[in-house]
Amino acid sequence: MVIKIDKRDRAKLFRERLQTAMTQNATTQSALSRSTGVDRSTLSQLLKDRGARLPNAQLVAECAAALGVSADWLLGLSDRPEQAVDLVASAFAMTQAPRAMFDDQISAWHQEARGYKIRHVPARLPDMLKTEEMLRWEYAPSLGKTIDQAIGASSDRLDWMRGAGSDYEIALPLSELESFAAGHGEYASLAPDIRRNQLTHFRDLHDQLYPALRLYPFDKRKIYSAPVTIFGPLLAVIYIGQNYLVFRDTDRVTALTTHFDTLVRSTDLSRHDISPLFDKLLTRVR
Repeated sequence: MVIKIDKRDRAKLFRERLQTAMTQNATTQSALSRSTGVDRSTLSQLLKDRGARLPNAQLVAECAAALGVSADWLLGLSDRPEQAVDLVASAFAMTQAPRAMFDDQISAWHQEARGYKIRHVPARLPDMLKTEEMLRWEYAPSLGKTIDQAIGASSDRLDWMRGAGSDYEIALPLSELESFAAGHGEYASLAPDIRRNQLTHFRDLHDQLYPALRLYPFDKRKIYSAPVTIFGPLLAVIYIGQNYLVFRDTDRVTALTTHFDTLVRSTDLSRHDISPLFDKLLTRVR
């Protein structure tokens, strides 16, 4: 809905925001006059005028460019002073993603979202819920941080979750768990004892940490999801392998939150079905 502003009120808002931008940039009328190519007396009159006078579009654009703010903000059409290019840059970013996913950036995002619900669709099984022997099997061949660092980081992440006051919801394909239990695909070389211990560990942690930790196995045949983590209302991160796509604008964070909630609603399993599910999976380990 478009809210109309009286011309006199808009002129007053323009003067206030122009003065604010000049103060924040330590810019004098003389300096702004030189930057915009407008007589100092014209700017002075514009700032002192108490009527409904507004400058032309050219002068508004020149002032906005000189002060590093948006013309829409000066005119009261936006509450964000950043220019469009800066808004886009702050709303979306791409960062490198280490193989083990235990980098400092991930930790910083968790700290930033402390106290908020964190929604997570892992690329495989959730790293922070893996046993040490599982981590050694999966990450020992990788480059980057040593396997001992990865194990320590996994333990730290789990400890953080226990004390951060953040609920942690994890949605993952049921087929991933079934493939893991049966030793299919990439898990073919993983010893049965490691798979058995991992499933038991996963089941027991869920029982211990519920409701702070909630697991939602979903049917990938019905609905698909890329690996994504949503840190409360603050940001959402999509994992693409070598990089993270990071979104901070409200619309995209909300859209990805809605996507995650759809995954949750698609599952037919309740909290009381999770332990029996893992018991059933354990019988398939050979």
